[in-house]
Amino acid sequence: MVRVDGLRKSYGTVEAVRGVSLEVERGEVVVVIGPSGCGKSTFLRCINLLEEPQAGTLQVGERRIEFGAKSTIPHGRDLARYRSRIGMVFQQFDLFPHMTVLQNVMSGPTIVKKMPKPEAEAIARDLLAKVGLATFTARYPRELSGGQQQRVAIARAMAMEPEIMLFDEVTSALDPELVGEVLDVMKQLAADGTTMIVVTHEMGFAHDVADRIVVMDAGQVVEQGEADEVLLNPKNARTAQFLSRFRGSREAKPKE
Repeated sequence: MVRVDGLRKSYGTVEAVRGVSLEVERGEVVVVIGPSGCGKSTFLRCINLLEEPQAGTLQVGERRIEFGAKSTIPHGRDLARYRSRIGMVFQQFDLFPHMTVLQNVMSGPTIVKKMPKPEAEAIARDLLAKVGLATFTARYPRELSGGQQQRVAIARAMAMEPEIMLFDEVTSALDPELVGEVLDVMKQLAADGTTMIVVTHEMGFAHDVADRIVVMDAGQVVEQGEADEVLLNPKNARTAQFLSRFRGSREAKPKE
């Protein structure tokens, strides 16, 4: 579904993503963890072409993009078509404040895909029911809690019927008591077979839903594998050091 090879992204002299390679199969849930500032969010933004890498290749489905001297980066409508295949949910909810919940979820299909409003409304109502907000359609974002706004943001991204979903620390701006309701929605998406790349610091969630965990440090992938293998018995010393900050991972030690 997704293949990244040798991806590099720099900001001036700072190389945020340093030759990252990764493959994600259709229906797979890959969770990316690592210390703050290690390049996780930049890596996600490169997949959605919100950031333009300087080198490497990226393939989503059959669409292959090269970066660097022989760049094949899409532009204009072609870029919009590419992004429509990829749903992304951010730390901040970024809902349209002047639109109701229903209008927010309908916005992508009607504006980008030119879908008839009755069809878009049916999709939006179905998705809002799926995230537990069927009775909130007429409310505005300011009338919702942070957790509810994030669930609307997930529904809005899913309304475009993307081939892959990217989640960038979607619970980091929420009060602790609201985190669970958003993670529950993401767990259901995973159970439904949605292809997902998730950046998170929620280790319990990572353990429960990940088919594979990828650990980044200093812009590079330092370790990857099944959840139990990486979280409970890491091979890399930097992985063990990072996981030692989390309750339940204090005994994690790298293999000899």
